[in-house]
Amino acid sequence: MATRQDNTISNIKTLNYDAVIVGGGGSGMRASLHLAEAGMKVAVLTKVFPTRSHTVAAQGGIGASLGNMSNDNWHFHFYDTVKGSDWLGDQDAIEYMCREAPKVVYELEHMGMPFDRNEDGTIYQRPFGGHTSNYGEKAVQRACAAADRTGHALLHTLYQKNLEQGTEFFIEWIALDLIKDEAGNINGVIALEQETGTVAVFQSPITVLATGGAGRIFAASTNAYINTGDGIGMAVRAGIPLQDMEFWQFHPTGVHGAGVLLTEGCRGEGAILRNKDGEAFMERYAPTVKDLAPRDLVSRSMDQEIKEGRGCGPNADHIVMDMTHLGVETIMKRLPSVFEIGKNFANVDITKEPIPVIPTIHYMMGGIPTTIHGQVITPDLEAGTDEEGLYTKGTVVKGLYAIGECACVSVHGANRLGTNSLLDLLVFGRAAGKHIVDEFHHADHNYKPLDPRVLDFTVKRLDKLQQSTEGYNAQDVADEIRSTMQTHASVFRTQAMMDEGVEKILALGDKIDQIHLADKSQVFNTARIEAFEVANLYEVAKATMISAAMRHESRGAHSVSDYDRPEDDDYAPNGRNDHDWMKHTLWYSEGNKIVYKPVRKVPLTVDYIEPKVRVY
Repeated sequence: MATRQDNTISNIKTLNYDAVIVGGGGSGMRASLHLAEAGMKVAVLTKVFPTRSHTVAAQGGIGASLGNMSNDNWHFHFYDTVKGSDWLGDQDAIEYMCREAPKVVYELEHMGMPFDRNEDGTIYQRPFGGHTSNYGEKAVQRACAAADRTGHALLHTLYQKNLEQGTEFFIEWIALDLIKDEAGNINGVIALEQETGTVAVFQSPITVLATGGAGRIFAASTNAYINTGDGIGMAVRAGIPLQDMEFWQFHPTGVHGAGVLLTEGCRGEGAILRNKDGEAFMERYAPTVKDLAPRDLVSRSMDQEIKEGRGCGPNADHIVMDMTHLGVETIMKRLPSVFEIGKNFANVDITKEPIPVIPTIHYMMGGIPTTIHGQVITPDLEAGTDEEGLYTKGTVVKGLYAIGECACVSVHGANRLGTNSLLDLLVFGRAAGKHIVDEFHHADHNYKPLDPRVLDFTVKRLDKLQQSTEGYNAQDVADEIRSTMQTHASVFRTQAMMDEGVEKILALGDKIDQIHLADKSQVFNTARIEAFEVANLYEVAKATMISAAMRHESRGAHSVSDYDRPEDDDYAPNGRNDHDWMKHTLWYSEGNKIVYKPVRKVPLTVDYIEPKVRVY
């Protein structure tokens, strides 16, 4: 249990922990488990009950080269991830993740996670988009699955193990700001309990941000309403830049009109995308892997079918996914949640008829820049740049880690490979936990009284809302952000569209500064929570829009028609310009400044995979 101090700072209770983890999803609970097993006092702050964190929505599986179903190894997984990232991923981090993948899956198995099984008792694996054998030769079965509820099973497994180890959960709390001292070190967080409106200080030498993505900056999203970029907002307010925020993945198969995710596992099991003529059109765009091409390619192919008049429905505005040929038994065994989603959100029985789908915003490839160990790292601006104008040296922010979707290691680069999201949070949640335990020394952490000034900024934010008498409704402003992002940063982008989007997003700054809280009550005041969330959403939207407008090429999920070139173009095949743009974007909120750092091209033990034209 925490040590509760009698003293308070500005009448705010202070609690001391060895480590505070913000976020109760897969990455947060994987890290907290490692710390708790080592005997550390751990607090996990979470907006929702841990098993309702957004990890629960991950359906298809965890990518790991177990080779249970066909020939596979981590070298093939490494190649697929580098290629999937369109060569913007850091190859040392990618190698580390792919090599660790089987280990973290077997650890889950030993914890009791209920994976589906083959007849010989091994873990069942299904094919997934972009997963290949022998360096792109053919599709391979790599996704370790628990039906289509893999994330659900993962969360329950980790939550039970954390309870067993004594991790303390603060459920329905929202973290507001990081506590930063004059030396730039992070000493914990300031958080608010939703049920009572109570504010508390969580003082700790270690703070881990595991707050997930921020897909709610878009109008049509597979993300839960809780995905508002809270950890990212906290990091930005502490002066930390965001990396590669121009890259957002659109999942090809969101339910048309609802946005609810239909797992890529559907296509892994054999589902086929069809246009209005019933044509299996992916054969034209990706003749080798067809419907199992990476998500950015499938999304753009669907969008092109619609634009060229081959969309389905009375408005010709969607595509259909056909699973009828799979049979009732396979669907109910391998895709039971998809069957329920079809009934509840599309009024479709997927065993008898195709289901309407549309590309929908799904995953944030960028985030808070970190090392392989999860340590937050910022460019050393004083050290200057190299001859290419890139910042090659970085400074670790002492006391702060980031893991999961809110972090950017970077293993996903410009486009994430399917099933690498659950793998990312497991590998780097575990890596951060291991690094913290190795570096942590109890004798070094006698809790010193905090300077009362560390609370000034947060208290002013709270008081400003509480004392507001007029202004803008938080949800109205949030809807303006979503509308702007949906229009100006969607599946296909143009330079003029992005430039206009930057102007529109920046113009919302005054409204963000004038949010009015009409309900001043303390008990479970969701309007107050939404006011804090919209401030976080705004930082994510600015980072995304400005970073996108500054990147003058087409790469992965950042597809800009102005820079389209043919596959055989000598300088920029498919519009990807490695000469000028193989570099990571870093955006600072103060002054909306953009700087760049190099992509790490040297793997840990194998040869660098040279860039080539990305075709499937």
